[in-house]
Amino acid sequence: MRYCESPYFFHRRKSREIVIGDPANGGVTGGGNHPVIVQSMITCDTMDTAACVQQTLDLVAVGCQIVRITAPTVKDAANLQNIVAELRQRGVNVPIVADIHFKPEAAMEAVKWVEVIRVNPGNYADTKKFAIKEYSNEQYAAELQRIEEKFTPLVLECKRLKRALRIGTNHGSLSDRIMNRYGDSPLGMVESALEFARICRKHDFHNFKFSMKSSNPKVMIECYRLLVARLEQEGADWNYPIHLGVTEAGEGEDGRIKSAIGIGSLLCDGLGDTIRVSLTEDSPHEIPVCRDLLSLIPKLANRKVQIADAQFPFDPFHFEKRETPEIELNENVKCGGEQLIRVVVTRATFDKVAPKIRPKDDVKPEAVYEDLNIAEIDPTQEFEINCDTQLVTVKDGVNLPAITAFRLLAAMLKRLRRRNPVLLKDCINFESVPPAPNIALLQAGVVVGSLLADGIGDAILVRGESGAGQSLRLAYNILQAAGCRSFKTDYVACPSCGRTLFNLQTVTARIKARTEHLKGVKIAIMGCIVNGPGEMADADFGYVGGAPNKINLYVGKTPIKFNIPEAEAVERLVDLIKEHGKWVEPEA
Repeated sequence: MRYCESPYFFHRRKSREIVIGDPANGGVTGGGNHPVIVQSMITCDTMDTAACVQQTLDLVAVGCQIVRITAPTVKDAANLQNIVAELRQRGVNVPIVADIHFKPEAAMEAVKWVEVIRVNPGNYADTKKFAIKEYSNEQYAAELQRIEEKFTPLVLECKRLKRALRIGTNHGSLSDRIMNRYGDSPLGMVESALEFARICRKHDFHNFKFSMKSSNPKVMIECYRLLVARLEQEGADWNYPIHLGVTEAGEGEDGRIKSAIGIGSLLCDGLGDTIRVSLTEDSPHEIPVCRDLLSLIPKLANRKVQIADAQFPFDPFHFEKRETPEIELNENVKCGGEQLIRVVVTRATFDKVAPKIRPKDDVKPEAVYEDLNIAEIDPTQEFEINCDTQLVTVKDGVNLPAITAFRLLAAMLKRLRRRNPVLLKDCINFESVPPAPNIALLQAGVVVGSLLADGIGDAILVRGESGAGQSLRLAYNILQAAGCRSFKTDYVACPSCGRTLFNLQTVTARIKARTEHLKGVKIAIMGCIVNGPGEMADADFGYVGGAPNKINLYVGKTPIKFNIPEAEAVERLVDLIKEHGKWVEPEA
């Protein structure tokens, strides 16, 4: 199987077109040769028509091309008529997506008024109670028949009304049926989506796209790669468009880095027809990040230099860190083998930050580049390495984008049967004017994060960010976002929508104020139960909206405490962390 034509040269995936609304009257056409479309989601109550209209106008003003609105009930779905009518009266024809979970009847109402219906195969006609059950082939076939009966009316109505569908699976809401057959896996996500796609095709309906979202960028990348490979296996006419996104990415720098890793890696490999950056911030903040990411791809993806060797230096469908021996970087720090991925800085950066480092600080330089015994290699040329214990990197000035150059280096080492540890760099060609901090952050996230997701890299060096302290912290944040190191509390926070049962930005800030000193603890903050229990599977603790002004607390994916008044919930979360031995008092 393969997910792209080459890991070394950019070929945009040839997807079929999807028509969203009337392209002659404000709608858009995605896929094919059309530019990647950017979209977002409003966060207010769907029954508040004025707020929904205003938030949609705010998104359109910053360049959002598709706007998603949640429709948790038939009543909410019916109010989409009023929202859309008000927007059209104001001359705004942006396509509207109704986000459906749990309620097929809400989808059947929403399809009357909006251009796109997003369904989640994990909960459209299935359940998630974390039940364990063995299905015989006959029982499984009966379940598929039941799902087809539930889903077919929507497919036929979309076809009649010329609507579009998004078949969007989420890592956090796979059904019990899928979990029992495929496990909590990328394969389960893909097969769940394909079941719904087959129903669409049975009725000759093709105006749909897929999404495979996870809060873990590595899982998200694997899912999309596997999806595209499976679609190619199914046949040439299964080339449906792809929507990219890292769900529950969080806020600020962390949310942007996670999105850069997941979305940027796939864009550089030619995948993606629409994108959304999901931030726990006001929705208009998402659109500039989408635009910045898209603007970076021509520079970060190899579109110029053809590479003859198209062999993959890594398994694209199962993450496995490249095997290397353990070596010393200096008398205090080792890398490779089972060691942590190390953070290297230049001498200039070290001289600026070293005087400010305290003994107990986690964010600190672990080696200085100029002091290393390192082989700088041009992977486009033949080279020899005489031992596996020599640290290697790509030589500055090589006429390739960094991702391509390091993948090629890994492939060349594999061909030579060498296991040398590799030092990753976020850039190997320097610009005369350093990029702005927001661009440097995304660039480093895409380059270093993509390679780490490939399993390549034993140490990293960030130089694109001109600020010494900022570049050091950025390196650590990339390692944390990629799941390679944990030096601070990790937060999985959803971006809010009309289902959210509390103010996510306020509550996230409140939880961070109490817990951000907890190194290595992962806390999920979920506005409702749609993805809550599932996305918290690898979190230590979860804070989930259970009802208006009521919070449920989880340990992993297990609910522990229910219906806690919101005013008490943060402190009860702290108590839960203490009960499980993960609490330490913050230092003065």
